[in-house]
Amino acid sequence: MAKLSGAQKAAVLMVALGDETAASIFKFLEEDEIQNISKEIALTKHVQPETADEVLEEFHTMTLAKTYIAQGGIEYAKKLLIKSVGPEAARKIIDRLTKALESSAGFSSIERANPQQLSKFIQNEHPQTIALILAHLNASQAGDLIASLPETLRADVAMRMANLQEISPEVVRRISLILEQKLEALGSFATEAYGGVRAVAELFNRMDRTTGRVVLEKIENENPQLAASIRDLMFVFDDILLIDDLGIAEILKRVDKKSLTTALKGTSEELRNQFFRNMSSRAVELMKEEMEFMGPVKLKDVEKAQHEIVEIVRQLEEEGVISIGGGGGDDYVS
Repeated sequence: MAKLSGAQKAAVLMVALGDETAASIFKFLEEDEIQNISKEIALTKHVQPETADEVLEEFHTMTLAKTYIAQGGIEYAKKLLIKSVGPEAARKIIDRLTKALESSAGFSSIERANPQQLSKFIQNEHPQTIALILAHLNASQAGDLIASLPETLRADVAMRMANLQEISPEVVRRISLILEQKLEALGSFATEAYGGVRAVAELFNRMDRTTGRVVLEKIENENPQLAASIRDLMFVFDDILLIDDLGIAEILKRVDKKSLTTALKGTSEELRNQFFRNMSSRAVELMKEEMEFMGPVKLKDVEKAQHEIVEIVRQLEEEGVISIGGGGGDDYVS
């Protein structure tokens, strides 16, 4: 088999698995991943049977190896793989997986580092490196750290983090080793994805709203589409649970009752009660009857109604009429 890139192997795998299976796998991929693989599929006019067999075999073996490692560690995986594919193939597979695990070792050191020390440390790094570091931290840590950066850096780092795509394992390995040496700590950390718009949105949800709004406005000035994507993921309908009763009352004044009825069809009992307890008993009774009368509702209609209400919630927050619970919050003075 000729040397294929990761995207080319994925394309061969999708073709070999067939349209239906490929479509179900695509549901779990990011848009840029789907785009890259689709491009390679389009360029693949014909897949030799032996090439497809080798890609499928590699996929199966690597998946098996990861399962073995999760069950009993590297030595356990090596022992079982030797029985399955022989000593030479087992060694190559384990070497690849070990390098992948080691490549992120330095990021575990960052997770354990003193927050103040880390804040000073990352400010001296290149914005792209900072974005990579933040992508390996949990949302709470990343939110605190981006808020500690100079204002001129925040939007740049957030944009770079949102645009992080597939990164060469060798690049990640080199960066992580340098970071590990700088922090003089050891550890292990495994990750499947680096950054992306969802990670930035979660980061913004955790930082204080004033900082988040300023950074997002700067991103919007440079890249409106990216800002819109981040904003779409920053607040979802279920997050209305974070709003207090006074806020819910304000929302009820603005929303269309038919839209609310449709939106609540696809929610938890807890979220429905969040609205019901702020409505009169008669209004609740009528809405419940309407929901029952509606019968099954198309998912796209429910999502559309929920999106309309989320937009109203965002507008009310921008106007300062309501506040959404979360990290940071408002400051008060006596």
